[in-house]
Amino acid sequence: MYAVVKTGGKQYRVAKDDVIKIERLAGEAGEIITLTEVLMLGDGGDVTVGAPFIDGASVAGEIVEQARGPKIIVFKKRRRQNYRRKKGHRQLLTVFKVTDILTDGEKPKAKPAKKAKVEEPKAEAAKPEKAESAKPAAAKAPKAEKPAADFKDDVSLIGGVGPKMKEKLEGYGITSLKQLAKMSDADVAKMDEALELHGRAARDEWALQAKELIAGKPPRAKSDRDHA
Repeated sequence: MYAVVKTGGKQYRVAKDDVIKIERLAGEAGEIITLTEVLMLGDGGDVTVGAPFIDGASVAGEIVEQARGPKIIVFKKRRRQNYRRKKGHRQLLTVFKVTDILTDGEKPKAKPAKKAKVEEPKAEAAKPEKAESAKPAAAKAPKAEKPAADFKDDVSLIGGVGPKMKEKLEGYGITSLKQLAKMSDADVAKMDEALELHGRAARDEWALQAKELIAGKPPRAKSDRDHA
């Protein structure tokens, strides 16, 4: 049995135990997720086509890992404008293993593998020699970096964020560079999908730019689309 499923604006023909790379989905490795936009089901000579989707059909699978695609270089140039921009981009991907093709509203049978619990060794009475040796180690702990003295917490300093984009981010709850700097790749992908940025936040490395600005580095050069 096979299915044609839609995700990330693309269509994939899948069967049980297939492993495919698709646009990034929210979740962690080992988690079971379900894709509900099934366009077609096939079982031998019996084929069912949706209009556009098949009611009650879904494709369940396990997230094998969250990965990134190969790096591509995007270069833009405008004649006689002294305009050149070179950027690298790596698409966020999810390695997805199909575990079940379900019909009639069935739920996935497979469950994510449980992680084995690691037993922690019982604490022993600390000896005077060990206690003394632990003190210097604690003193060597690195201190958290402080923002630069002239740090200005304004998301519009990021290359690619103009007034309209700043309003969008505020509507999503992002009002400071510190919030952007703490975002993981999964958080950035989720924000990108919610605001329909079409990969812009990851492509322009907003989280990295926020960290650089907090550390006192000068803002990156902006293109003329920043005010869009």
